[in-house]
Amino acid sequence: MAFAYEEEEYGGVVVLVGEKRGAYPFSNSLLVRGTDATMVVDPSLSLVDAAPHADVVLVSHAHEDHVAGLGSYDVPVHIHEADLAGLRSREVMVGAIDLAPADIGEADRMFRDEFHVRDRPDATAFTDGAVFDLGGRTVTVVHLPGHTAGHSGFLIEPDGFLFVADIDLTGFGPYYGDVGSSLEDFEESMRRCRDIDARWYGTSHQKGVIDGGAEFRERLDGFAGVVERRDAALLALLDEPLTLAQIAERRLVYRPHVEGAHVDPVERRTARQHVDRLMRAGLVAEVEAGRFRAT
Repeated sequence: MAFAYEEEEYGGVVVLVGEKRGAYPFSNSLLVRGTDATMVVDPSLSLVDAAPHADVVLVSHAHEDHVAGLGSYDVPVHIHEADLAGLRSREVMVGAIDLAPADIGEADRMFRDEFHVRDRPDATAFTDGAVFDLGGRTVTVVHLPGHTAGHSGFLIEPDGFLFVADIDLTGFGPYYGDVGSSLEDFEESMRRCRDIDARWYGTSHQKGVIDGGAEFRERLDGFAGVVERRDAALLALLDEPLTLAQIAERRLVYRPHVEGAHVDPVERRTARQHVDRLMRAGLVAEVEAGRFRAT
């Protein structure tokens, strides 16, 4: 099945907007042209059958929805060093979810058949601050860890376009539920984004492109507020002693109707990070081995 995308131009940056405004399983890709080379950022499902020409590909992080169209490109592909193993090996990418052994095979099948994820052993690493010069237009790596360890944005000049990838400003809020994710790093990355002045801020999913720093920072504050609401929800739950498994059952991240093998491990890792954070603040205590209660 072929998926369509729409083109939106912001200076010399073309956003390839995926179906449903880039809502998962789709996402938004970028096409960036210079006088010497053309770059694609995050080739999505929409690029599987309609891939524009590119001389080089950048990947913001090793998640299936950001690499689904990568098989269309036999060109150099680059990703942050902390996510390199996940791009080189589908097994490693699937392993980042830390599923129960019985569920790994189905997840691997989904990544392979529905997202077209293939090993890219040729992928090479970049680090924070790396600059890709396309001729009259540069793309600078801005490491924004937390969502994954290597999650990165890209500042495109002279257009003043900052691609913030999965700091996506959606109502779902920040996701830091993978094995290599970090709530603390995610919050620091959001602070780093606040300090970067750009004309446009591009996201990977439904919110698309935000025009101007004031609007972006306002929306970023709302996005970050989801973390505080999860803290508050957890404190309310911990009126009685609970284990991490019991907290996960009550869900801080997903709504009750959401099902899937990924839900429990993501909820557990998220709960663990929030419990640790609230314990450091003196708001939660371990009242007996593996059971936590609000103080």
